[in-house]
Amino acid sequence: MSAAPLLLDALVALTRVFSAAGVRWYVFGAQAVVLYGQPRLTADLDVTVEGTPESVLRLLPALRQHGFEPRLEDAEGLLRRARVLLLIHRASGLPVDLVVAGPGLEDEFLAQRRLVELGGVAVPVISPEDLIVTKILAGRPKDLDDARGVLREQDGRLDIERSRRFLRLLEQALDRSDLVGVLDQLLER
Repeated sequence: MSAAPLLLDALVALTRVFSAAGVRWYVFGAQAVVLYGQPRLTADLDVTVEGTPESVLRLLPALRQHGFEPRLEDAEGLLRRARVLLLIHRASGLPVDLVVAGPGLEDEFLAQRRLVELGGVAVPVISPEDLIVTKILAGRPKDLDDARGVLREQDGRLDIERSRRFLRLLEQALDRSDLVGVLDQLLER
């Protein structure tokens, strides 16, 4: 089986678990970059889910029924400390990093997520504008390449002012002054 069908299997399984529980979620990271048209090699799946560490722990039996297992012995401890549950999709061997959304910015990202049709399944994906924000904030060379690629592939379809507004808020919150400038540099290229 190729990587794409195995990724689709994992996404379908996550969609079933979160839909049954009535939980909002979205794909972010490198897989979102790929879904917005920028080719990228990646070996994992990053997902944000609304809730609390405790509510995510209550989903663990359903996640197991749909083929996901914790990657660490103390998965519960990491979830409570860092709001991250590291899973593996048994059928594909695909690592899945499940992040519990925090209040504020991630709530906004949840509200603006987009549904992308994959193999007959609507998969929620972080909006391209918000993906650009996360990539600029991460700031590694590969993240900036990702942001540049999404800007290029989504040209003319983006609300750049939304990205700029969130980057300004992050600059204030983090006492930084460089994030909007990075966006402007990426837009020039």
